[in-house]
Amino acid sequence: MLIDPRHGDIEDDAASPGQRSLLAIAGSLLVEISLPKLLFAWTVLLLLPAVLLGLVPLLVSAWLSTLTEKLATLTGIGTALVLLAIAAIGWIGWRPLFRIAENNFWSLNALAVQPGYAFTREALRHLTERIWSRKLTVTGRARLRSANSVGAAIVLSACAVLIATLAWPASRWTGGWNDLVLLHRLVVPTLANAVLLVSGYLAVASLIWGFADASMPQPVDLAAFDSASAGTRRWRVAHLSDLHVISEQYGFRIESGRAGPRGNDRLARVLTRLADIHAADPLDHILISGDMTDAGRASEWAVFLDAMARHPELAARTVILPGNHDVNIVDRANPARLDLPFSPNKRLRQIRTLSAMAAMQGDRVRVVDAKGKPAATLSAALAPKRDAIVALAQSGGLRRSAVLRGVFDDVFPMIVPPEVEDGLGIAILNSNAETHFSFTNALGLVSVEQTYRLEAAIRHYPATRWIVALHHHVVEYPMPVKAFSERIGTALINGSWFVRRLGALAGRAVVMHGHRHIDWIGACGSLKIISAPSPVMNVTDDAATHFYIHTLASGPDGRLDLLPPERVEIAGEKIAQGMKD
Repeated sequence: MLIDPRHGDIEDDAASPGQRSLLAIAGSLLVEISLPKLLFAWTVLLLLPAVLLGLVPLLVSAWLSTLTEKLATLTGIGTALVLLAIAAIGWIGWRPLFRIAENNFWSLNALAVQPGYAFTREALRHLTERIWSRKLTVTGRARLRSANSVGAAIVLSACAVLIATLAWPASRWTGGWNDLVLLHRLVVPTLANAVLLVSGYLAVASLIWGFADASMPQPVDLAAFDSASAGTRRWRVAHLSDLHVISEQYGFRIESGRAGPRGNDRLARVLTRLADIHAADPLDHILISGDMTDAGRASEWAVFLDAMARHPELAARTVILPGNHDVNIVDRANPARLDLPFSPNKRLRQIRTLSAMAAMQGDRVRVVDAKGKPAATLSAALAPKRDAIVALAQSGGLRRSAVLRGVFDDVFPMIVPPEVEDGLGIAILNSNAETHFSFTNALGLVSVEQTYRLEAAIRHYPATRWIVALHHHVVEYPMPVKAFSERIGTALINGSWFVRRLGALAGRAVVMHGHRHIDWIGACGSLKIISAPSPVMNVTDDAATHFYIHTLASGPDGRLDLLPPERVEIAGEKIAQGMKD
């Protein structure tokens, strides 16, 4: 045979950053991307929010101007009634107007401001660490990270002030209703207003973020594991991540191409080994921290669920959470394909993920209600939407997608309650940012709303110890990297803020995540962080992989101790076949 199709070919490497540089992939993307769809997406995501944000001051000004004029000419009952009507309109309308301004402001913040700060900070860190990497000690690297945070804040704040200064002459903050009728004359002022508001916010916020990042404990390798006495309550937790299940027997993964595994044989061996371990020494929990599938397709979820169904004793204690490959891959074969902001395809990927989560853990996890209390189970929370979910899966469509808007975001965080008051609970987060094409699928963000719900839920369990589980790594690892692409766009955009919010849990919580397939255990202050290697990715079929079983123990004063982990090796395909023979 001239070409063995079972070994793949160059087409399998088309979207693999391991086989092609990001620059090469970006070049292909620019050639193949749909420019009309890109322009429309930018208009909806950036231009429209900017226009609405800049228009709000003019609307408020017009209303105040009308109110002032009526007050000045108040002479009769008719005028008084008109004045009351204007006041009523303002009273009724200010809330939705404020909500529009707030939503569009935070939309711009998430799309441009926070990523801009994160990019600048990581660029400085990458540059300075490459220059002084050989001379850096652990303490020196931490100090350099702090200094880079301050430097990035100052640079970004100065740039924001400059942009605001340039935008000021074109801005306009007062106007009447007649001015608002001439829409063509409002485009430039409203955009200038938006630029001024966002730039002013960035000038101040970047300094706050930078100095807060600099003052927080920097990530370091874990100095030592804890120890526990014989009678201490312990929990054995198997931590898997990034399984990247595919639906083809001879298929390869998007990320690794031919440099990675083929098919799903290794996953089968992982689960078999895990079942043997559980039979000998029972596990309390199995956490799969995202990327169960390679592209979130229905056939991939079917393969994953079938694999778990063959091990019901494992499935009964498994908790899964969404990864970027589960919800953000638009097209596994074409990274240039773009999803429009309201595309039903994105909603469908989210619904597939929720459906799989409900199948795995629907009766064991609880959703946080409006009061911040973990109340209904996931299955119960999704039950009222069942018909709408089935309709979207069967028929698609914008209208059916719109009905389910917010369903995915509203069920996070999910809580696995502790068995006893001072036991171990698991908080399950969605850390995937809203992205619209595969090239940016890896961006991570834990929303402010989700974080507040997490804090409220945890307050209901004051004595509980916690695993905080998410897909993305919360901070950059304290280790040198070869390429800038390895450190930008993969950690949480607001990771430093999120770690600071977890400060109240430090000592009685451990963060577990996946995403980069990097084997690392460290800490930010007293908050321990565990990054899971992938037991499937990064190697070809003949090489070995591994995962860990972590033992957590109840320490004094409500502390959660992390004991030395058990490393579980998964032999390569040839070795495994030889052992069978």
